[in-house]
Amino acid sequence: MNFSNLIKIAYTALLRNTTRALLTMLGIIIGIASVIAMVNMGQSSQAQIEENISSMGTNLIMVMRAHQRGGGVNLGNANSQSLKLADVEAIKAQAKYVDAVSPSVNASGQLVNGSKNWPGSMQGGSVEYLAIKKYEIAYGTNFTEQDIASYAKVCLIGKTIVENLFEEGENPIGKEIRFGKIPMKIIGVLEEKGQNSMGQDQDDILIAPYSTVQKRILAQNHLNMIYASAKNEDVCHLATEEIEKILRTSHNLSPDATNDFEVRTQAEMLEMMSSVVGTITSLLTATAIISLIVGGIGIMNIMYVTVTERTKEIGLRMAIGAKAKDVLWQFLIESGMLSVVGGIIGIIVGIIASYVIAQIMMSPFVVSVGAVFMAFFVSAFIGIFFGWLPAKKAAKLDPITALRYE
Repeated sequence: MNFSNLIKIAYTALLRNTTRALLTMLGIIIGIASVIAMVNMGQSSQAQIEENISSMGTNLIMVMRAHQRGGGVNLGNANSQSLKLADVEAIKAQAKYVDAVSPSVNASGQLVNGSKNWPGSMQGGSVEYLAIKKYEIAYGTNFTEQDIASYAKVCLIGKTIVENLFEEGENPIGKEIRFGKIPMKIIGVLEEKGQNSMGQDQDDILIAPYSTVQKRILAQNHLNMIYASAKNEDVCHLATEEIEKILRTSHNLSPDATNDFEVRTQAEMLEMMSSVVGTITSLLTATAIISLIVGGIGIMNIMYVTVTERTKEIGLRMAIGAKAKDVLWQFLIESGMLSVVGGIIGIIVGIIASYVIAQIMMSPFVVSVGAVFMAFFVSAFIGIFFGWLPAKKAAKLDPITALRYE
């Protein structure tokens, strides 16, 4: 009996029990679709994270206050005053691989315009702050060094604040809004950036001279953070090492003393976020694979039932000349067809599910070609693996005993 005839026999046998075949394939379909969707979601999240971090600048360097400890307990960094304006000046003067540097201070408060109000945050920075954080001005102007020197009550605002404090179509340039009790004149509106990888709205922002935030809002001399940008991405690690050395000298730290600051880069953030996303994706994929195994067991169970139901047919085929290997191949092909067809349907369902999820989550739609091929070959393997024992049982049947079976 040739191979094409075996395929026709297997196809005819499956058509006789269409409902049972579909229900048997359901486990494979769900498993394959889940694996495809999980892998695609992981890659989509990875792409979104890379896109958002790139929008903040791949050469961005952040210097943060170190966490304080007391009695073996982490007290956080809220009360740390280790970063000063002198550190910024030292980096500007000594760093060879740093293109721009800006102090950063921030405060939270209520923004008010007439009868409208909005809970917001004020970010204080230097003139270079916008370039470092990749913000563009849609209309208006940036503040100047003179504004910084005079603690000017001027600010730039993002689209979210414009939408919540002003009427549609109203030009906010030149208008005053209050941050708490402090009036701030709007001199510029920022280009829209959307959400970052943490889900934070980057357009819900008010940027003012750091000196204004320090003296008029917070009444403090220390900084919350220092932002810097390396000359390019290739020298980012050199700039990081350079900043660390400069700040250790600026803070008069002995060689064996721990840093009272932390230096982080976007590359480190990307690596950390990718690791987290990868771990979650792996766990979800492992869970989906369990359903594949369950689907394979379902195929084996149904094939055992099929062998039992068709015992007399098997005996008849062997009596008229079919060899044991022909019977073996017949049932292997049936189980293989169940799993392969289920795998193809599962791939289609998985891709559709990935697209729907991407649209709902407003993330990039990514299809992992590797996951598609893996899913196809896994489904074929499951059909052969779980179909082998029932097929072997069928091949070992004695023709005379099979013909007598009722």
